[in-house]
Amino acid sequence: MIKFFLMVNKQGQTRLSKYYEHVDISKRTLLETEVIKSCLSRSSEQCSFIEYKDFKLIYRQYAALFIVVGVDDTENEMAIYEFIHNFVEVLDEYFSRVSELDVSFFNTVFHSTWPSPLWSSSDRVSLCHPARSAVA
Repeated sequence: MIKFFLMVNKQGQTRLSKYYEHVDISKRTLLETEVIKSCLSRSSEQCSFIEYKDFKLIYRQYAALFIVVGVDDTENEMAIYEFIHNFVEVLDEYFSRVSELDVSFFNTVFHSTWPSPLWSSSDRVSLCHPARSAVA
């Protein structure tokens, strides 16, 4: 299950965050700082999946933005990795090439386009690959 979703710039500033479990504001700041530091410090040759405390981080970089998703241990990393890409493709269609400014000024669009965490992994894979859901 998805625990949180972050959009972060290269300077480490959180541009958008969404949590699916309650986390105190003071702990959110610390969590985001540690998560961002973990992702930004990695080279492009390293894997985009990180074991972090009691969950996994899956991230992708798009220009100056990093999208980071925190999930539990049962989640399929590749499905989330592709799901992030699918989400960015939707935003690119809406904004005709999404940018950091779009994230900052139109965050209601982002909150409405990011799906519910109640979807199962198979639902997210089907969304990423509609042909697979038609076969199943």
